[in-house]
Amino acid sequence: MYKMNYKNFWKRAFDFIAALLILAALMPFLIFFIILIRFKMGSPIFFKQDRLGYNGETFSIWKFRSMTNCVDKNGELRADEFRLTRFGKFLRDWSIDELPQLINVVRGDMSLIGPRPFIAEYASRYTAEQMRRHEVRPGISGWAQITGRNAINWNQKFILDVWYVDHCSILLDLKILFSTIPLVLLRAGITAEDHATMPKWTGDEVRESRSPSE
Repeated sequence: MYKMNYKNFWKRAFDFIAALLILAALMPFLIFFIILIRFKMGSPIFFKQDRLGYNGETFSIWKFRSMTNCVDKNGELRADEFRLTRFGKFLRDWSIDELPQLINVVRGDMSLIGPRPFIAEYASRYTAEQMRRHEVRPGISGWAQITGRNAINWNQKFILDVWYVDHCSILLDLKILFSTIPLVLLRAGITAEDHATMPKWTGDEVRESRSPSE
C-alpha cells in the first residue's frame, strides 16, 4: 500500500499528464524511428516482455527492438552481444529504446520515476526486503539509474530501490528527473563491465543491509 498521498493520487496525476504531453511532443520523432527500425531490422518494431510492477503484479513493458532473434544450433537465443545490432546499440546508447515506456506510464503500469521493472522470472528470487521495491510503481528512470545505472551490481540496485521507496517525495523525483537528462546525454552506465547489456540476476549475490546515503 502506498504510504503517502504523493505516492498515489498526485504522483499518478503528474505521470499521466506529463507522459501524454511528452508523447505528443515526441510523436514525429517516434514515428521516424518506427520507420527506421522497420527498414533496418524488420518486424516486430517493438519489444515486449513481462516485468514485475506495483505489488509484484506482472505487466508487459514496451521498448523499441534493438536485437535480432538469431538462435544457436540448439534453437536457443544467442547471447546479447551477438544479437545486439549496431543500430540497436545506437538506440540503447541514447536511451531511445526506452521511449515507448511512456505508453506504460499512461496506462498506469509505470511511473516516470521509480525502481526499474525487472523481468518476471526474477520474482521467486527476491527476499522480503528486496520485494519492497514493488511498493511503488516502477519507473522509466530511478534512484539507482542516476547512481550508477548498469555499472553497479544487482545488490546495490536493490538497496537503492528500497531506499527510494522509503524516501519518495516530489523533490526527490524532480532531482532524479533532472539528473537523468545529463546522464542520457553523456551515455553513462549503459552496460555492465564486460557485458553488452546487463548480466542476468541469479539471486546469489551477497545481500548487504546498510542503506545508501543520498
